[in-house]
Amino acid sequence: MIVRTLDECRGSERRVASETWESVRMLLKNDNMGFSFHITTIYQDTETHIHYKNHLESVYCMSGEGEIQVVGGETYPIKPGTLYILDKHDEHYLRAYKDKEMVMACVFNPPITGAEVHDENGVYPILD
Repeated sequence: MIVRTLDECRGSERRVASETWESVRMLLKNDNMGFSFHITTIYQDTETHIHYKNHLESVYCMSGEGEIQVVGGETYPIKPGTLYILDKHDEHYLRAYKDKEMVMACVFNPPITGAEVHDENGVYPILD
């Protein structure tokens, strides 16, 4: 059995941050569960370009408000209780509204190692 708290993970190398988001990676590839699990905060009044070419992701909004805009497609509102699933490696922009920081629970398949950050194209590389 594995037991971790968000606070202990946040205070470790499992916390990765950029200018627009913070990801606390609570479950990683080396935990051998076949997926990874993160609590991600999208900072208020930001936009992040993301394109997971190597991963599938599902995201559940726990708090805050924003939107996801699929490149060349629709824009969807995000609020608490919204689940979106990037089942086709959808390239998108993720935006948190002003004064509406978003906290999201995220699941990745394949699992990430914990060291990944978005490259210039919004992609997480496959790391071993």
